Amino acid sequence: MRDQRALLQGTLDVLVLRALAGGAQHGYAVARWIHEVTDGELRVADRALYIALHRADDRGWVAASWGKSENNRRARFYRLTPAGRRALARRVR
Repeated sequence: MRDQRALLQGTLDVLVLRALAGGAQHGYAVARWIHEVTDGELRVADRALYIALHRADDRGWVAASWGKSENNRRARFYRLTPAGRRALARRVR
């Protein structure tokens, strides 16, 4: 069970980093990207997504700042840091 949990966490981490590789996005946009890129096969629960984003922030892989979403709502935007780009490259290999 522990190995499966680590695998799922690692997979979600890679998906989050990949979603942010194209530029800063808010959490809902990251979840939407994952859903679209997997042809609707994966839907990430909000809690799991934000845990992954906070884990990436704690590791220095992303930086976050407040901004306005496309529907003019206040949202937290996440962007990859250089450490995040390196982490993504290592994990994709």
